[in-house]
Amino acid sequence: MDKLWAPWRVKYITAVSDKPRGCIFCKMLASTKDRKNLIFTRSRHSFAVLNLFPYNNGHSLILPNRHVSDVSRLRPDELADLWSLMVKTKELLSRVLSPKGYNIGMNIGRVAGAGVPGHVHIHIVPRWRGDVNFMPLTADTKVISQSLFVLYDLLKREQGHKKYRSLRETESS
Repeated sequence: MDKLWAPWRVKYITAVSDKPRGCIFCKMLASTKDRKNLIFTRSRHSFAVLNLFPYNNGHSLILPNRHVSDVSRLRPDELADLWSLMVKTKELLSRVLSPKGYNIGMNIGRVAGAGVPGHVHIHIVPRWRGDVNFMPLTADTKVISQSLFVLYDLLKREQGHKKYRSLRETESS
């Protein structure tokens, strides 16, 4: 029998029963541990983070720093910054991953599928031909081909940051 290893998913499984208090995104933003929280870019009013439970390799979230539940509540400067960071993140993902397309969108409100409905965010999901196969349909399993921390390091390096762990070191941890 073949096994698919996705050890980072255990955080999701255990988090379902141990739901933390407060907004997870606000806690991430307040932390100085960007690598631990997978925040790879901060701008004046927004930040970009790798989705801890991605639909596809490179699945990123763009969030305003301010905790608001709808884009209509953002000030014009916040909205412009959020959109600008979304475009910059898409360009960064294109340079690092070379996807053939993207799904970009927002789920506003729990009934629309928002997992964290209180803090609005934009999803950027890179897409490749053949990235959707039989696994989600027959085995309720999605195969993500790259470690989140390896991708984090690649994104930071592409942005010109000199501090990152070697890829070999990251893969072995």
